[in-house]
Amino acid sequence: MFASTTPLAAASSSGGGYSLVIFLLLMGAVFYFLLIRPQQRRQRQQRTLIDSVEVGDEVMTIGGIYGTVRELDDDSVTLEVAPGVDIRFAKTAVARKLVYDDGYEEGEGSEEGSEEPEQREAGEQS
Repeated sequence: MFASTTPLAAASSSGGGYSLVIFLLLMGAVFYFLLIRPQQRRQRQQRTLIDSVEVGDEVMTIGGIYGTVRELDDDSVTLEVAPGVDIRFAKTAVARKLVYDDGYEEGEGSEEGSEEPEQREAGEQS
């Protein structure tokens, strides 16, 4: 009695088994393109960021702490967050590498009253 109301039973009883397979394949493709690929891209970008960090770079951690890289290990990074204050973090805790733009790009001049350089994330499109 209830078997005829479920989509699976209806598809198999009406000979539409192929439509169920096609539906499952389409759902798999949707999950792949909307969930799996973007996550892999984020992981690849994070690995590239961590590999590009060098001594002297200014970074921000996932906890929002800004600092200058003073020492690098295989698994950790030591940041100077204030004069004489060093904190050791896991390398994976680095969220952003800060890049300072001096405002003198080709075809652009500096604006009046702009004393401080702009701050951008590494890899950000301008």
